[in-house]
Amino acid sequence: MTDYCTLLFDGEALTGKADQPLIDFLTAQGKMLPHVCYHPSLPPLQSCDVCWVKHNGELVRGCTLRSAEGMEITSTGTSAKAAQQEGMDRILNRHELYCTVCEHNTGDCTLHNTVADMHIPIQYYPYERKPSEKDHSNPFYTYDPDQCILCGRCVEACQSVQVNETLSIDYNSDHPRVLWDGGEQIAGSSCVSCGHCVTVCPCNALLEKTMQPDAGPFTDMPTDLKRPMIDFVKSLENSIGMEPITGISVMDMAMRQHEIKKTKTVCTYCGVGCSFEMWTRDRHILKVQPVAEAPANGISTCIKGKFAWDFVNSKERLTTPLIRENGRFRPASWEEALATVAQKLKGVAAKHGGDSIGFIGSSKASNEEAYLTQKIARLIFGTNNVDNSSRYCQNPATEGLFRTVGYGGDAGSIEDLQKASLIVVVGSNLSENHPVIAARIKHAHKYQGQKLLVVDPRRHEMADRADCYLRIKPGSDLAWASAMSRYMFEHGYADEAFLAEKVNDRDKYLASLTPFSLAYASELTGLSEEQLAAAGEMIGQAESVCILWAMGITQHSHGADTSTALSNLLLVTGNYSRPGTGGYPMRGHNNVQGASDFGCLSNIYPGYEKVTDPAMREKWAKAWGVDPEKLSAEAGADNFKMVQEAHAGKLKAMYVIGEETAFSDADSSNVHQAFSGLEFMVVQDIFMSRTAEFADVVLPGCPSVEKEGSFVNTERRIQRFYEVMPPLGQSRPDWQILTDLASHLGHPWYYTHPSQIMAEVAGIAEMFAGVSYDRLSGWQSQQWPVNADGSDTPLLYTDKFKFPDGKAKLYPLQWQPPAESADEQYDLLLNNGRMLEHFQSTNQTGRGGRLLSLSPEWYVEISPELAKERGLSEGDWVSLTSRRGSLEVPVLITDRVQGNVLFIPIHHGKPGINGLTGEHHDPDVNTPAYKEIAISLRKLGHSLNRSPLPRENFRYGDRTPLVHLPIEEKWQQEGYTLPPEHTEHPEKF
Repeated sequence: MTDYCTLLFDGEALTGKADQPLIDFLTAQGKMLPHVCYHPSLPPLQSCDVCWVKHNGELVRGCTLRSAEGMEITSTGTSAKAAQQEGMDRILNRHELYCTVCEHNTGDCTLHNTVADMHIPIQYYPYERKPSEKDHSNPFYTYDPDQCILCGRCVEACQSVQVNETLSIDYNSDHPRVLWDGGEQIAGSSCVSCGHCVTVCPCNALLEKTMQPDAGPFTDMPTDLKRPMIDFVKSLENSIGMEPITGISVMDMAMRQHEIKKTKTVCTYCGVGCSFEMWTRDRHILKVQPVAEAPANGISTCIKGKFAWDFVNSKERLTTPLIRENGRFRPASWEEALATVAQKLKGVAAKHGGDSIGFIGSSKASNEEAYLTQKIARLIFGTNNVDNSSRYCQNPATEGLFRTVGYGGDAGSIEDLQKASLIVVVGSNLSENHPVIAARIKHAHKYQGQKLLVVDPRRHEMADRADCYLRIKPGSDLAWASAMSRYMFEHGYADEAFLAEKVNDRDKYLASLTPFSLAYASELTGLSEEQLAAAGEMIGQAESVCILWAMGITQHSHGADTSTALSNLLLVTGNYSRPGTGGYPMRGHNNVQGASDFGCLSNIYPGYEKVTDPAMREKWAKAWGVDPEKLSAEAGADNFKMVQEAHAGKLKAMYVIGEETAFSDADSSNVHQAFSGLEFMVVQDIFMSRTAEFADVVLPGCPSVEKEGSFVNTERRIQRFYEVMPPLGQSRPDWQILTDLASHLGHPWYYTHPSQIMAEVAGIAEMFAGVSYDRLSGWQSQQWPVNADGSDTPLLYTDKFKFPDGKAKLYPLQWQPPAESADEQYDLLLNNGRMLEHFQSTNQTGRGGRLLSLSPEWYVEISPELAKERGLSEGDWVSLTSRRGSLEVPVLITDRVQGNVLFIPIHHGKPGINGLTGEHHDPDVNTPAYKEIAISLRKLGHSLNRSPLPRENFRYGDRTPLVHLPIEEKWQQEGYTLPPEHTEHPEKF
């Protein structure tokens, strides 16, 4: 319950929330206290000296105060006003106000707005240029020391919110400025281009390159014209004062705001589900601007969410339907293309049956589009051959949760992760694959005493930060997790009360743990018994534990079993049902969770209602207006099976939406042969992908910023996104294409907006009963399951587990070795995974060149000891050969890997890494064992004679950790005086 208070501000009684930062309290009341360094998402920095007020008879910085009953505050008294103006005068000595020709005068320049609000007649200290030049070395943003006001917002955001720990300020310097790893150049530092510093900068010192140079009507002019104009206008200030000139810039700001559109959207990349405003003028994306109200991320972003949108306006976008004719594609009208697709699919179904057609929905398209994909498959063609890319990553984790706790989603929210006393990260390069969640955990670890245990074959950033890092042998995680469960029972850490009340099969499970001694686990994992015992003590002694895992677990031949083992461990220790506990499989694509939730799986309807359950089939048939017999009672073929059946000639046609299956499916040579043998293939995408090259008809869809819909993120959070700009060319939203196709197939559906599709789902699937676009409007969101009254479920299992008796299940397991391992001929193991700056096949992040500039070449990481053993130097080319194929790449030597385990990014090259992977897979869910690649390595006769990773890449950086912005260092400098007293060195203070 919110407490309220009444305080006196400049003699006026104001009532609002108690214990709220004073500046926020006043803003909510429509009052203004001048401030520059304060930001609601940061702690008080006390660096700008602009927000002085009188409180209890003393001058204090207003940013340090919080609202309380009976406070008396004066901001307009003589001493307070003088102190405020002195603080601003010091800032303006360091920042030249040329706002009308500044790219940042778009409405959110805190400095400009505060100067205007303060009505400063003339500045006391003349502006003085600084010796440092503007830094253009980063591909995405610039730093202008000459405009930097030393507020420290960027430093605080980098150090304590994003916790990348790159930025600092040297207050001892004659001309203090922001530093990157203690140096003056951004490129080559540890900066990961998350953009957080740019978001919080209160002026134009840090600015997106997409804002430059034409963010305003007068900004895009040559420097040799702009500079004399600025000098002339600045000379007028001495005679006419600042206010007339400020008035012109205020009018300019209003003009710009009129033509700039700000639209809420949800990120199109990973499963964190960051939402933000996208600022556009026509089709030009000026910037991405996070807001504090965003439920998953607040003001945090990563390099892709903040900057990787060049693909939207790429000249390579598909903008018209294409039909293959005589071996080549020709443009076609929508009517011809859809009629052709309908005719061909109906012909295949009539000749071979509906089960001869397979549908692959998109994990990047909306929930509504996933729903229509499976509806076309099931209702129109009577087949359950429908799937999405969760088969490649998510399904083993989902299966592990289905077995043990009942729901196929994260146990709680990102907020719960911050509440855990121990975070266990297994098989997940979190800081690169889910960087905003990593930032939350890094913050809790740095400031809240949270402990961090990392289990991974590769030493990445989270491993470096961990309190305990276990470099485990690839594919042996089930042995580790099961040994931990046995350790809990043997050392009194099992929560017997929780098990007795809420969990079934304790004794049967305990008996299954007999083989998993520390000695046995040590033999399988390569970890010492001492390391295993230390991890067991960390887990057993923790008050609350969350386990996070990703493709390092799921992309093995027994990923479902290992996911089950991790959930078992949480149950044994009582780490479900409470805040700060539970299993969190990290979702890789922006809507891989939603695509599965809304029915793009071969065995379930939307809401995880089984197609083999007669009651469910009858319910969906009734809702769709058909007899139950029209819907298949058999689980269909999934992605993996579809390719196999296509290769065998059983599957005759495929419809692929927004998935690069030809690149991302295992054993790509086999996939290409299968696609080549199809009678008919449709691909619906935004680019001519490798998959689209096999199609007979290509339909141009459009990205999320060109349509409306909703996504589900990794924490089960449903969020709306809105149309930022209209579709490019003749491209169309996928939901509209599917609706039009259904009409051509004789099933007119008449959807005119995605909200109607969501309403249909909510009226059928119990899990989404209370979901509606009204309840998702703006920054609102809902976490499933959602009750009919709209109430949602941020934390699962608080009352019961998703089983008939309400109890969880401990699931006995046996150790099974990886399906593929090293031998004499293939003596090395090739691990693989994602990079921060790329996404999947680079179909999106590869456009425009900015992200590719960070790591433009493919490479393989090998350990220093292996490099020495094989006589390899950095940049030498090697051939990597598996049992399926070979590829050639240069070598990067790094201690991120060790021994005979190598690492290669998955993004580069066509056909890429899957020229090496095989069809060995998890037998329970058919997920390919992408991480199980045994290879041989052969040195080739040529070399780059340099590192394949540019020296400007952030991986070469050396962080400079700080607890907070060290503002005390400024105050301790000789010559610093408290406002309103003047100072001799305003350039420093």
